[in-house]
Amino acid sequence: MSDIDVTTAYEQTLQFEQLQRTTSSIHQPVLLRECVALVTDHIQQDIWNADSVRYHPVIVDCTLGLAGHATAFLHAAPQAILLGIDRDEQALALATERMRQEGLQNRFIPVHAPFDQLSNALTEHHIDYVDAVFMDLGLSSLQIDTAERGFSYSHDAPLDMRMDTSTSMRASDILRTYDVAQLKSIFQRYGQEKFAGPIAKAIVKEREVTPFETSAQLVQLVDRVVPKAHRPAGNPAKRVFQALRIEVNGELDKLAQTLPQAMLHLAMHGRLVVESYHSLEDTIVKRAMAQGLTVDVPPDMPVIPKDAEPFLADITHGALQAGREEIERNSRSGSVRLRAVELTRPIPDKWRKTFMQQSQAEYYSVQHHRGSRHKRR
Repeated sequence: MSDIDVTTAYEQTLQFEQLQRTTSSIHQPVLLRECVALVTDHIQQDIWNADSVRYHPVIVDCTLGLAGHATAFLHAAPQAILLGIDRDEQALALATERMRQEGLQNRFIPVHAPFDQLSNALTEHHIDYVDAVFMDLGLSSLQIDTAERGFSYSHDAPLDMRMDTSTSMRASDILRTYDVAQLKSIFQRYGQEKFAGPIAKAIVKEREVTPFETSAQLVQLVDRVVPKAHRPAGNPAKRVFQALRIEVNGELDKLAQTLPQAMLHLAMHGRLVVESYHSLEDTIVKRAMAQGLTVDVPPDMPVIPKDAEPFLADITHGALQAGREEIERNSRSGSVRLRAVELTRPIPDKWRKTFMQQSQAEYYSVQHHRGSRHKRR
């Protein structure tokens, strides 16, 4: 065996040992049974095209994480292939090793990218249309429970919060450079923090003496600023940490840009399935899906033109939530909202143009300031 082979085998062993420790201790996919049904139940297992070539259904997991949902999808749909996207290189490596250990690597395509690069990822792999797009939003268990990543207010660690550690901006950079108005804005907008103003002022004042480098410093400041009589349940710094994480990673804008891309790439009867964990995410998901669920005519229109009829069907009939038993088993499932829609007819040209516009970063900038192609339809 060559030195390269030995190194590769050693690295794979280390990855698998870490994977076993991680998945056994912290990784619990939320609403797994429901997600598997929504993503795979409509997928036919034996599909042949006009040239008598088997068609392989395509599933995209935009938030691969440790592949808890993804491996279940592939086991439930044995003819499908899965393209797994994650911006976290550590999670992607562990998920890839998990696929290998479960014998699923031949039906798995790993992609290191943020999920708003969905269209580019599909184009690079010569895929036009897919049978399901899945998103499990928010932090993965790996990110929350790896203390040194700085996501948790429960552990003292560097204020990092990057989902993709190859990017440059950290939470500490925001606390060091944003002025009072900017800090107040993100705490209000992304954290819905009632004391955003006092917290922002305290940060700017304190950083003149000591820069914010660790989570404990920030937790202690928020604890001093927020009156005990007006605190929500849990740690008073929770909302501030959430706001910083969203700002560092651009989560909400990326989500709003990804959802229209997903709908544009759905094959006929393809499904978009999304798990959200706080109201800001769920509102974006609900609004995006509503564009295809409602009749696109004025309320007094006597006859509805066929082209104005809905092109999506609400599969979950609103949002599904975790039951008491799952919440007791996995406390992180308590806030989940699971929504799913299915494409029931070709997207009208008007909405295709709208979705293409919404998927562009430039569109949101304006809003804030004011090989083998899968062509089955």
